[in-house]
Amino acid sequence: MKSIGIGLHLEAEDVEPVAKAVSAAGLFVSAVEVPDDQPLGDRDLLLRVSALRAALLERATFVAIRYGFTFRAASEAESKIGAAAPQWRRILEENRTRVELTLKIAVGDAHPRPDRHAFASGADYLRALQVAKNAAVVSDEFRRQVEKHIGALCVAYRWTARDAASVELAGLIERRTLPSVGPAGEALKRACPDVPFLLSAPWPLEVFADVDLK
Repeated sequence: MKSIGIGLHLEAEDVEPVAKAVSAAGLFVSAVEVPDDQPLGDRDLLLRVSALRAALLERATFVAIRYGFTFRAASEAESKIGAAAPQWRRILEENRTRVELTLKIAVGDAHPRPDRHAFASGADYLRALQVAKNAAVVSDEFRRQVEKHIGALCVAYRWTARDAASVELAGLIERRTLPSVGPAGEALKRACPDVPFLLSAPWPLEVFADVDLK
């Protein structure tokens, strides 16, 4: 059997009995056991893990682990968590009452992929490709409206260009603020009816925890 890690938690009570709690490096890893031969891409497994993530978030805030983190013993999980555990513990303690929200914005005028024949070297082409990939921007007015309606709910927020056609805002908010997220999204929609976006919450800590476990 192998275990798939779901999140990093402060207390075992934050995990059990929803999932298995594995003590590692001063934290607890929420995990689900699956047979060694079960593919991680199995649809039913993905849905199962997604449902467990939601149930765990109802109990307490946790640091999300990127899907695909597997281990067979607590010692293996601890070695993968390593020296970053104290940092994640501090993040969890500071944000015990907070969760993340996500605002995804589709940008209509995506920048075209550069023509590789227009560059003298492969290195120049790759640099131009990277710029184009992260060139999506939103208008100053839309950004102002987002920061007015969504940013005002957040303890902190970050803008990220995901690719050439989409931009994302991740926000850190208090749980008690969650009932205001829906009305804030409606207000943003009224202010900018021509800009397609998707606002969702709550999510576990991810952007504001910078976790990259493999």
